Amino acid sequence: MRILLVIFHLLFCLSICHGYRLLGIFPFHGKSHFVMIEQLMKGLARKGHQVDIISKFPLKKPYPNYTDIVILPTDVHLVNNVTYETMQQLITSNPINAVSTWAGNELCKFLGNPEIKELSKSKDPPYDAVFIEIFGAQCYSVIAYMLKVPLIGISTTSLYPWLYDMIAQPESLAFVPNNVINLAEPMNFWQRLYNVVHTFYDKWYFNYLTTQEQDRIIRKHFGPNIPSVRELEKKMSLVLINSHIALNGIQPRTAAAVDVGGIHVQDENETLQPELEKWMNDSKDGFIYFTFGSMVMIETFPYEFLRALYASLGKIAPMRVIMKIPKPEKLPAGLPENIYISPWMPQIKILKHPNIKAFITHGGLMGTLEAIICGVPMIGIPLFADQFSNIDRYVAKNIALRLDVNTITEKSFDAALNAILRDPLYRENARKLSQRFFDQPLNAVDTANYWVEYVIKYGENCLRSPALNLTWWQLSLLDVIGFLLFCITIIVTIVIFIVRFVKEMLNGNYNSLSYSKKIN
Repeated sequence: MRILLVIFHLLFCLSICHGYRLLGIFPFHGKSHFVMIEQLMKGLARKGHQVDIISKFPLKKPYPNYTDIVILPTDVHLVNNVTYETMQQLITSNPINAVSTWAGNELCKFLGNPEIKELSKSKDPPYDAVFIEIFGAQCYSVIAYMLKVPLIGISTTSLYPWLYDMIAQPESLAFVPNNVINLAEPMNFWQRLYNVVHTFYDKWYFNYLTTQEQDRIIRKHFGPNIPSVRELEKKMSLVLINSHIALNGIQPRTAAAVDVGGIHVQDENETLQPELEKWMNDSKDGFIYFTFGSMVMIETFPYEFLRALYASLGKIAPMRVIMKIPKPEKLPAGLPENIYISPWMPQIKILKHPNIKAFITHGGLMGTLEAIICGVPMIGIPLFADQFSNIDRYVAKNIALRLDVNTITEKSFDAALNAILRDPLYRENARKLSQRFFDQPLNAVDTANYWVEYVIKYGENCLRSPALNLTWWQLSLLDVIGFLLFCITIIVTIVIFIVRFVKEMLNGNYNSLSYSKKIN
């Protein structure tokens, strides 16, 4: 009987133990980016894959099949550490330069880490695929190249302009706005012109003006014959994108681009403080949740902004407000009694609470996706980066209102609160959009897992677009158009020659006849 049980146990294990070994390399110091990455990798771990992670954000608690093998040092601390003054500097800086240097070239220095270099030297690769975030540091593509395994990219937002070419994703600039600039569809002629020019500039600036430094770093650590970073990134087998058709609209897609929007919306590790839970449960008139994300400190904003905020939020009592304030002691006096503050908030549990009425946000993609999936309408106060285009997209869908951080007043705040709380249009549209997120054949984790396994099983080129083998002028059919124009030119030239020849013959015959008549 024991032997039979052992055999049965072995057969059972063989039937389910089909997991792969996956290596994730994520050196970027943005916590909001890693929120999505962590949940994706945990989701793959739950599917039975062994996940090894190199990052700056190790898990606080052990997780089955998930191992932090290298913890990188953090020299830039962004979590709860961005003041109003720092934010103003971010607004005025060139975002492409920040991504290509601060979030790109500077991160590539970790390729010299002895543990990372050792991973790339294995003659018998212990991994079946390598994951990297495609943002600014595509230099980490070299690890998959050295291990000769598929390279899988993760984009924590819709694709930036410089990421399209690596999988030959159609850009469709006539109706798909560049996500670096503040444009919403549909675009008029001048907006489409701006979209095209800005996109080509962004790609040139990132690919040729700044990140070619990564070639030098790669070859310094892995040898002079290693391909350039532009060549390495085009070996990308699959890109998992934090976008969704309900939110980002209809776009042509190559097979290697897979939407997994909202994959980070998991609350398995979140716990509600008893005091906060009681506050929400006792909010019989409902409550509003207010946060500027994991980086920005609301308490450092100008006094006039905070005064308008205090005045407006105090007026909606007995409705309550929950605010994330990293350093409450820096807030000015006079905080209304209907406001609950804390340095940390279990955001998803708050957004899922039945008493929540609205979400006041800076417009970060992760937080707003959480609100959309939970069906919560928003008031957006965008601060920098993609937050402006995010909020404008939500305003166009009638699930949000937008306020300008530089011109906000008590009156404008009152009007926004009154509209978002009393007009059922916003809540109903948020509910419908949430429903569309859930209405799909596979959830985001299952979708990611399916395509990851597909690429590993059938090879790194199984989703590769044939467009990657063509030059830009072949892809634009300029050679075909040129040939057709040449043929048309030849045909027209021949026709003109024949017409002239016939005309000259007729004229010659006519002149001969006229001359003969004169003689006669």
